[in-house]
Amino acid sequence: MSAQPQPSLTPEQYLEIERAAEFRNEYYNGHVYAMSGGSAPHGYIIANWVRRLGNALDKLPCRVAGSDLRVRVSPGGLYTYPDVVVVCGEPQYADGRIDTLLNPVLIVEVLSPSTEAYDRGFKFTQYRKLESLQEYVLVSQGEPRVEVFRRQPSGDWLLSDCAGLEATCRLDSVGCALALAEIYDKVTFTGEVVPPERPLPDA
Repeated sequence: MSAQPQPSLTPEQYLEIERAAEFRNEYYNGHVYAMSGGSAPHGYIIANWVRRLGNALDKLPCRVAGSDLRVRVSPGGLYTYPDVVVVCGEPQYADGRIDTLLNPVLIVEVLSPSTEAYDRGFKFTQYRKLESLQEYVLVSQGEPRVEVFRRQPSGDWLLSDCAGLEATCRLDSVGCALALAEIYDKVTFTGEVVPPERPLPDA
């Protein structure tokens, strides 16, 4: 996300502006950050995740949403739009409106060269503050690779790395598994390298 110089906003002010905005913006610690658009492979991978997860969880009390659903990570901290989010049981929303989720159990972010450091570092640090979150998934768009970070009873996070189109990604938080061949269905790997551009907020 790229910083937009402006006065500090309260979360309430941000939500009021964001609900009327044409484009999505993240919020962190009083400041608003414009979100950049994604590539075609990025969009295809997100669509595959939403479709495959939705099918796998069809008979379970879980809901799957794409990047239009905002998540509040902490009351005065980060408000963001994960690429894919799953909530199981009764969804909880901020301020009585059904557009800012509080209790995701699974979050998926599709990596790109310009956002990878942000998703792995700052964003993962923030997501760990969500008591409901059980798994955080990072998905490469340059190769068939999925990294699943699982919260352990100790509070530590354990990494499970799945690579190759023959591999299967296990998601314990929702009790299902997805084949990487399905996650990357119709995705072409270009090998294109783009230098990082996203500035990281101060944690």
